Amino acid sequence: MDRITAFATDYLQLAIDYLSQTAIWVQLALIVALFIPALLLSRRVEPALEEHARKIKGMPGLLRIIVAFLRRFEWLFFVIFLFAAYVATSVFAWPASNYLIYAAALLSGSWLLIAVVSHVIRSRTFGRVFAFAAWAYVAAAILGIVDDVAAFLDSAGFNVGNMRLSVLTALQTALLLGLALWLSFSIGNFLDRRIQGVDELTPSLRVLLGKITRISLVILAGLIVISGLGIDLTALTVLSGAVGVGIGFGLQKVVSNFISGIIILLDQSIKPGDTISLGDTFGWIRELRARFVSVVTRDGREFLIPNEDFITREVINWSFSDRYVRLDVDFGVSYDSDPHEVTRLAIESTAAVDRVDASHNLPVCWMTEFGDSSLNFKLRFWIDDPQRGLTNIRGKVLLALWDTFKEHGIGIPFPHREVIFKNPLEVSSV
Repeated sequence: MDRITAFATDYLQLAIDYLSQTAIWVQLALIVALFIPALLLSRRVEPALEEHARKIKGMPGLLRIIVAFLRRFEWLFFVIFLFAAYVATSVFAWPASNYLIYAAALLSGSWLLIAVVSHVIRSRTFGRVFAFAAWAYVAAAILGIVDDVAAFLDSAGFNVGNMRLSVLTALQTALLLGLALWLSFSIGNFLDRRIQGVDELTPSLRVLLGKITRISLVILAGLIVISGLGIDLTALTVLSGAVGVGIGFGLQKVVSNFISGIIILLDQSIKPGDTISLGDTFGWIRELRARFVSVVTRDGREFLIPNEDFITREVINWSFSDRYVRLDVDFGVSYDSDPHEVTRLAIESTAAVDRVDASHNLPVCWMTEFGDSSLNFKLRFWIDDPQRGLTNIRGKVLLALWDTFKEHGIGIPFPHREVIFKNPLEVSSV
């Protein structure tokens, strides 16, 4: 604590002495005055240049960088004006010291470059953290106080065995780990896209290899950062054991879903594009994730079903071995109809319906029973696109039967009931 207080006192006194100089206030006034024309000039130039930049097609990454640069055009003009002022003050030797103008030009140019580079990062939060950390380091380097700041941050900490834990170590770890994770995610996503484009691999194997690649890169990045910082992994044995116990009790479902996802990918019970039924949910699998499976239903809703449910519950995979699915439709006709003619017409009308696969498997129709008021039949047909829905194709088949039976005079009966009324017995009064 005494070291921190002494550090703050020394730099506060240095700042007071520095600001007591007239040349410093002259430079500060000049820096503020130069920013105003830079801002006004950028507002006149920026819209026209951005309009021309928007005409770039097919290169969204380049357009993103150019637009980010144009929207900070005032900093470019500000840097140009500052360097011009630095040259002018050096030539006329007034004020006597113009280092503050030079430092402001370097800081502004560094901020412009870092702000544009940070926009390459997709995550806005990580981009802002990177911009702040990078500019803070560059500012400390320009001002020549990197060693002093490092010593100050390292003084706020404590020792754990042979390892020193301080604010400096925490910041270095967070910065390097964030950069390593960003690189690992970027490389992992690139390799995953390449793997997904290999047609020789099955969909499940492509997903499994993509997940293994990304997880391996993340673990490797973490180990490289920890080893690079000189952190002794043996010192973290007790902590890692406690974390492991916490994960075992608090994250049982998360770990269970993760392991279930690996099992699903290995046994290939489901894969992207399969049509499945799980409970009341019917749809096709859009994506397999580490924790859940994305299932899109016919009404456009997307269900995120935990992987564990696909292991512990009964799942109907309509396209596990192939996409051919047989559907049944029950119907009845009146007793004055010829059942042979009904069977022939039902098969012909069903075969003509769109989506019914009559080239490989012809529809069949069987009479099943003599009902109370109708001759009952069961019609069976095949489709090869269950992901397009089941209820709609059954509806089309029923409409085709209705039109065909109506055209040939075959009636579809409705239940008849006979009600007999009897006169009540007359009871004589006593």
